[in-house]
This record gives sequence, C-alpha cells and structure tokens, in this order.
Amino acid sequence: MKPSMKLFATLLLVVMCLMANEMGGPMVVEGRTCRSKSQKFIGSCIDADCGSVCQLSEGFPTGKCIGLRCFCLREY
Repeated sequence: MKPSMKLFATLLLVVMCLMANEMGGPMVVEGRTCRSKSQKFIGSCIDADCGSVCQLSEGFPTGKCIGLRCFCLREY
C-alpha cells in the first residue's frame, strides 16, 4: 500500500470513529439535585422511612439514606 493510501485510510477511519460518537442519539441532560440533611428524621436510616419523613414533614418530594444519614432530595 502506498504511503498516501495508508494516510487516507487512517484519516477515513478517524473520521468514521468521530462520526460514530456523534450519532449516538439525542443527549439527555440531567437536572441538578438539591440535597439537604433531614432535620426531623430520627432512628436507623431506611430509604422508605427517610422518604416519608422528607415528603410529609419537610416538603421535599423524596429522601434517600446516604451512609447512616437521611437526606431530602429535590431535582432542579
């Protein structure tokens, strides 16, 4: 193979690889998550209990245990 053909084949391969990355479909942008340590949760942290306290007592849509602490979460 001539050097010019090798260069052409290499450049074509690079262009095809770059185009394949762009054709992955629409990109999804995630919102930011506001995380606030629960002020009213008491006891062992279980996700369901944490979520209930955050919803009913603190006005957040959901809550999650991170480590041993309950954090209330809201998407922005």
